[in-house]
Amino acid sequence: MRLETLAVHAGASPDPETGAVAPPIHLSTTFEHAPDGSLPYGWIYQRTDNPTQQRFEEALAALEHGESALLFGSGMAAGSAIMQSLPPQSHVLLPNDAYHGFRALAREFSKRWNLHCTFADFGDEGAIRAALLPNTALVWAETPSNPLLQITDLAALANIVHQHGAMLLVDNTFATPVLQQPLMLGADIVLHSVTKYIGGHSDLMAGALVFAHGRGALAQQAAHTRSTVGLHGSPFVAWMALRGLHSLPARMAWHNRNARAVAAALCAHTAVERVHYPGLPEHPGHALAARQMREFGGMVSFELVGGRDAALACASRLRLFINATSLGGCESLVEHRASVEGAHPMSPPGLLRLSVGLEHPDDLVGDLLQALSS
Repeated sequence: MRLETLAVHAGASPDPETGAVAPPIHLSTTFEHAPDGSLPYGWIYQRTDNPTQQRFEEALAALEHGESALLFGSGMAAGSAIMQSLPPQSHVLLPNDAYHGFRALAREFSKRWNLHCTFADFGDEGAIRAALLPNTALVWAETPSNPLLQITDLAALANIVHQHGAMLLVDNTFATPVLQQPLMLGADIVLHSVTKYIGGHSDLMAGALVFAHGRGALAQQAAHTRSTVGLHGSPFVAWMALRGLHSLPARMAWHNRNARAVAAALCAHTAVERVHYPGLPEHPGHALAARQMREFGGMVSFELVGGRDAALACASRLRLFINATSLGGCESLVEHRASVEGAHPMSPPGLLRLSVGLEHPDDLVGDLLQALSS
């Protein structure tokens, strides 16, 4: 079954009680169990699991070719859960260019969980090998990365990580399972901020972990962490996320088309110093992205010649691109990343990140050109 067909039908079998084609939402917080605590219906408490959530998890695992998946209240909750599920004294290696929330998690919270986190250039195989420690348990990759859209060779990285006896987690939020399937390239865990492209409409918050075949013990530990710490999502969010999965391939096709047009227009403008988009032939990761991705995604970032002041001025003149955090929705967004990354920003001061939405590409290009030329 091809991915587009699977996305529509995974987790979407008609309700056995009513025949309803749209899946039901089970909002109950508790479920009847036997006097001895056994579970004749399979569920006990919403914080542990529920039928609507299970539908979404089965669908996402199928799209990522995983054995199982877990839904969380946010992408940050999913990342926190996997870190808190590692053995004490573990070392976690992350890329230099990674989502600032996970950088903060590694720098500010990992020590409280008895973990040691460091960062390395994931474009340099020698740097990765040098950064691995005897107690490295997890290598955390992000490709395309946020916000520089750097590309990591996942098959090569998986080989290095497994030779060392560690596990590889890949944040697949930007690519989604439509464009990239890290488990098929050797990863052990895939992380999604479901809030973004999977939800697709800027109206839900959730995260997910998908586990490769043979990683059942880790999945069970992460499920225990989710339930005990209270990192779960809600049935309504699970229902909305499942609905988002059904239309994900169609939406990603439009995101891809529009981002290509936007990136090409930005490259041709004299006010733009550099465009970060793996679909451009001059992007250093273009050939690699073409091999391990089906398309190049809907995210574009660019740096302006005039630096921070020019970037803020451009963002203030945009009319269709909304200045807002997040990505992956129908509407196009722009954000000056250095301004929102807290006390220790890593993004270049002249960089704007674009989440290219589903509007007509000519309108989006026109909006950018007027903002750059004013």
